[in-house]
Amino acid sequence: METLTDAAILLARVGLGVVFVAHGWQKFFTLGLSRVGEQFASFGVPQPDVTAAIVAGVELAAGIALIAGILTPLAGILLGADMAGAFYFVHATNGPFVTQNGWELVVALGVGALLIAAVGAGRFSVDRALGG
Repeated sequence: METLTDAAILLARVGLGVVFVAHGWQKFFTLGLSRVGEQFASFGVPQPDVTAAIVAGVELAAGIALIAGILTPLAGILLGADMAGAFYFVHATNGPFVTQNGWELVVALGVGALLIAAVGAGRFSVDRALGG
Protein backbone atom coordinates (compact mmCIF):
# COMPACT_ATOMS: atom_id res chain seq x y z
CA MET A 1 0.00 0.00 0.00
CA GLU A 2 2.88 2.37 0.76
CA THR A 3 4.25 1.96 -2.78
CA LEU A 4 0.84 2.78 -4.24
CA THR A 5 0.60 5.90 -2.08
CA ASP A 6 4.08 7.04 -3.11
CA ALA A 7 3.25 6.39 -6.77
CA ALA A 8 0.07 8.48 -6.45
CA ILE A 9 2.03 11.32 -4.85
CA LEU A 10 4.59 11.12 -7.66
CA LEU A 11 1.85 11.26 -10.29
CA ALA A 12 0.20 14.25 -8.59
CA ARG A 13 3.54 16.06 -8.18
CA VAL A 14 4.51 15.56 -11.81
CA GLY A 15 1.06 16.43 -13.15
CA LEU A 16 0.78 19.62 -11.13
CA GLY A 17 4.41 20.51 -11.75
CA VAL A 18 4.07 20.22 -15.52
CA VAL A 19 1.04 22.53 -15.52
CA PHE A 20 2.87 25.11 -13.40
CA VAL A 21 6.02 24.90 -15.54
CA ALA A 22 3.91 25.43 -18.66
CA HIS A 23 2.32 28.54 -17.17
CA GLY A 24 5.63 29.96 -15.97
CA TRP A 25 7.25 29.22 -19.34
CA GLN A 26 4.36 30.91 -21.11
CA LYS A 27 4.77 34.05 -19.01
CA PHE A 28 8.52 34.26 -19.63
CA PHE A 29 8.88 33.10 -23.21
CA THR A 30 5.55 33.12 -25.05
CA LEU A 31 3.72 36.17 -23.75
CA GLY A 32 6.72 37.97 -22.31
CA LEU A 33 6.91 39.63 -18.92
CA SER A 34 5.96 43.07 -20.22
CA ARG A 35 2.69 41.76 -21.65
CA VAL A 36 2.00 39.78 -18.46
CA GLY A 37 2.70 42.95 -16.45
CA GLU A 38 0.18 44.84 -18.59
CA GLN A 39 -2.40 42.10 -17.99
CA PHE A 40 -1.69 42.19 -14.26
CA ALA A 41 -2.10 45.97 -14.25
CA SER A 42 -5.52 45.64 -15.90
CA PHE A 43 -6.56 43.30 -13.06
CA GLY A 44 -5.37 45.74 -10.38
CA VAL A 45 -2.42 43.62 -9.25
CA PRO A 46 -0.01 45.74 -7.19
CA GLN A 47 3.40 46.41 -8.75
CA PRO A 48 2.34 44.50 -11.86
CA ASP A 49 5.73 44.33 -13.59
CA VAL A 50 7.49 43.09 -10.46
CA THR A 51 4.64 40.73 -9.64
CA ALA A 52 4.67 39.32 -13.18
CA ALA A 53 8.34 38.39 -12.84
CA ILE A 54 7.81 36.89 -9.38
CA VAL A 55 4.77 34.87 -10.46
CA ALA A 56 6.49 33.59 -13.60
CA GLY A 57 9.58 32.65 -11.58
CA VAL A 58 7.58 30.89 -8.88
CA GLU A 59 5.51 28.93 -11.39
CA LEU A 60 8.58 27.85 -13.36
CA ALA A 61 11.00 27.13 -10.50
CA ALA A 62 8.50 25.69 -8.01
CA GLY A 63 6.89 23.66 -10.79
CA ILE A 64 10.28 22.11 -11.57
CA ALA A 65 10.79 21.52 -7.84
CA LEU A 66 7.46 19.68 -7.63
CA ILE A 67 8.37 17.47 -10.57
CA ALA A 68 11.71 16.57 -9.00
CA GLY A 69 10.32 16.41 -5.48
CA ILE A 70 12.86 18.82 -4.05
CA LEU A 71 12.02 21.42 -1.41
CA THR A 72 8.49 20.15 -1.88
CA PRO A 73 6.78 21.84 1.11
CA LEU A 74 8.22 25.22 0.12
CA ALA A 75 7.33 24.73 -3.55
CA GLY A 76 3.77 23.71 -2.67
CA ILE A 77 3.25 26.68 -0.35
CA LEU A 78 4.62 29.15 -2.91
CA LEU A 79 2.40 27.72 -5.63
CA GLY A 80 -0.62 27.72 -3.31
CA ALA A 81 0.01 31.40 -2.55
CA ASP A 82 0.44 32.10 -6.27
CA MET A 83 -2.95 30.55 -6.99
CA ALA A 84 -4.55 32.42 -4.08
CA GLY A 85 -3.40 35.65 -5.71
CA ALA A 86 -4.75 34.55 -9.09
CA PHE A 87 -8.05 33.68 -7.43
CA TYR A 88 -8.31 37.01 -5.61
CA PHE A 89 -7.20 39.37 -8.37
CA VAL A 90 -8.50 37.64 -11.50
CA HIS A 91 -10.93 34.76 -11.13
CA ALA A 92 -13.06 35.08 -7.98
CA THR A 93 -15.89 37.11 -9.47
CA ASN A 94 -16.19 35.13 -12.71
CA GLY A 95 -17.93 32.03 -11.38
CA PRO A 96 -16.43 28.58 -11.31
CA PHE A 97 -15.92 27.72 -14.95
CA VAL A 98 -12.59 28.22 -16.68
CA THR A 99 -14.40 28.87 -19.97
CA GLN A 100 -15.62 32.12 -18.38
CA ASN A 101 -12.22 32.93 -16.80
CA GLY A 102 -13.56 31.40 -13.59
CA TRP A 103 -11.75 29.98 -10.61
CA GLU A 104 -12.00 26.20 -11.00
CA LEU A 105 -8.47 25.71 -12.38
CA VAL A 106 -6.71 28.00 -9.92
CA VAL A 107 -8.53 26.39 -7.00
CA ALA A 108 -7.67 22.87 -8.18
CA LEU A 109 -4.02 23.78 -8.77
CA GLY A 110 -3.72 25.71 -5.53
CA VAL A 111 -5.24 23.11 -3.24
CA GLY A 112 -3.34 20.37 -5.05
CA ALA A 113 -0.06 22.19 -4.46
CA LEU A 114 -0.94 22.75 -0.80
CA LEU A 115 -1.86 19.09 -0.39
CA ILE A 116 1.52 18.05 -1.78
CA ALA A 117 3.18 20.53 0.60
CA ALA A 118 1.32 18.93 3.51
CA VAL A 119 1.88 15.24 2.69
CA GLY A 120 5.40 15.64 1.34
CA ALA A 121 7.11 14.45 -1.81
CA GLY A 122 6.86 10.74 -1.14
CA ARG A 123 9.47 8.05 -1.53
CA PHE A 124 10.13 8.71 -5.23
CA SER A 125 11.68 12.15 -4.84
CA VAL A 126 14.92 14.06 -4.43
CA ASP A 127 13.71 15.12 -0.97
CA ARG A 128 13.58 11.48 0.13
CA ALA A 129 16.89 10.62 -1.56
CA LEU A 130 18.52 13.42 0.44
CA GLY A 131 17.00 12.11 3.66
CA GLY A 132 14.17 14.63 3.91
